[in-house]
Amino acid sequence: MFQSIKNYINDNEFKLTVFEDRVYVANYLKIISLEDERISFLTQKGRIIIKGNNLCLNKLLEDEVLISGRVSNIEVDFNE
Repeated sequence: MFQSIKNYINDNEFKLTVFEDRVYVANYLKIISLEDERISFLTQKGRIIIKGNNLCLNKLLEDEVLISGRVSNIEVDFNE
């Protein structure tokens, strides 16, 4: 059990979770752009671009973001 907790605490792998009305992003390096129709992130492997309408950050911790709004497209570019 303690190993599971330790793995959770030390987890630094990029995560993107899409829900019906929001998107959760964890373990990103930095936010590249923040607009109401486009939010982009830099990760260890490349760039993530979230497009939509009325996008806003509801929760912002050191490396976690919860985005709400109407998401229309998510682009993943791991070639950078």
